[in-house]
Amino acid sequence: MTAPSTAPAPPSRGSRWIQQWDPEDETFWKETGEKIAKRNLLFSVLSEHIGFSIWTLWSVLVLFMGPEYGLTPADKFLLTSMVTLVGAVVRVPYTFAVAIFGGRNWTIISASLLLIPTIAAFTVMKPGTSFNTFLLVGLLAGIGGGNFASSMTNINAFFPLRKKGWALGLNAGGGNIGVPVIQLAALAIIGASGGPRVLLGIYIPLILVAAVLAALFMDNIENVKNDTGAAKDAARDGHTWIMSFLYIGTFGSFIGYSFAFGQVLTNQFGRTPLEAAYVTFIGPLLGSLIRPVGGALADKYGGAKITLWNYVGMAAATAVLIAASMEKSLGLFTVAFVVLFVLSGLGNGSTFKMIPGIFHTKALAKGLEGEEAAAHGRRLSGASMGLIGAVGALGGVGINLAFRQSFLSYGSGTGAFVAFLAFYAACFLVTWAVYLRRTAAQGQASTATEAKPQLSYAEV
Repeated sequence: MTAPSTAPAPPSRGSRWIQQWDPEDETFWKETGEKIAKRNLLFSVLSEHIGFSIWTLWSVLVLFMGPEYGLTPADKFLLTSMVTLVGAVVRVPYTFAVAIFGGRNWTIISASLLLIPTIAAFTVMKPGTSFNTFLLVGLLAGIGGGNFASSMTNINAFFPLRKKGWALGLNAGGGNIGVPVIQLAALAIIGASGGPRVLLGIYIPLILVAAVLAALFMDNIENVKNDTGAAKDAARDGHTWIMSFLYIGTFGSFIGYSFAFGQVLTNQFGRTPLEAAYVTFIGPLLGSLIRPVGGALADKYGGAKITLWNYVGMAAATAVLIAASMEKSLGLFTVAFVVLFVLSGLGNGSTFKMIPGIFHTKALAKGLEGEEAAAHGRRLSGASMGLIGAVGALGGVGINLAFRQSFLSYGSGTGAFVAFLAFYAACFLVTWAVYLRRTAAQGQASTATEAKPQLSYAEV
């Protein structure tokens, strides 16, 4: 155990700046750190939650847009694809904004920026508006996707390695749940014969509340610096891109299906917007709630093992979806889709737990120890999270574009599900080959010889 620590030193840049932060010091964590970290986690979740709601706003608004809006199913899938694309791209600069402005300060700014797409949508949401105008305003909503990256980078700095799976899972899960919440709000408004402007009007004051609470109760950490070297090192590290690929399979699925589920039900199974809204929130809700469970299971059993078997489940659920789609079985299709949502959420938690574990393992392999190893791991994992989150979100773009093409070519989503099944099989093979098979082989090699033990990722 490290030497006893004291409370953070007096702040140097205002009352919300913490100069010294060492969560790996158990004494510091128990006496001071845990309380501060959990308080920041709570209000980070709130802001990220609303960010997710605004990002996925158009998955709901398209259900309001009947024939009088003049949009085809292909138009709607293209619209949601572009919103997803912007949300993926802005994750990269949002990751580095935390170190430039401070976690608290950037949470205030990023929450306030959500007013722009919300007010813009409130202004144009009516029949007669051109598709290009809807597309432009929809692109603005993509900034809500960036809140995830900055929030995860910020919370990653607050918690010790042994708690990261739980903390990052809870932070992300609380954010992800913004998807079903806005869908539930839409269900209530559609059921009450309200219009989309009512939904938008509800969120404007909520955005202001999130920004004010962040200002009152969150903190900045002084020693979280923007490190361009870390960004370059993370970009050069092969594990950043391997984890990006795996995160496409989990989070890309979650966000892509969140945008597409309602449209598939209305276009393939003839459900009305109200009928679709009755079920579309269930999958994102369960997928969001189970994300912290995925992180906790990864803490206990190893993220690579949980991720591997999770892909088996996702492939099996997709195979059932293909069969249900071909047989036009709405009940089986809906159940399988909800199961797929749940598994995507579980995998979100386990894959994100793997990231800090991988870079901490590499730090130990370099001969670093204690806080030095932990700091090195935080440096690279924090930088890589923005890239991984951005690339993973691009999976949502691919899913919506795949559905668009499948409906144009076959009149159903079956062709898209076949492609998704093949992708999940590839994710399974990559997880096994990189993080599990090689570990077993290296363990045998180091037993057979007295060479220095090789890098092992079995428990990341």
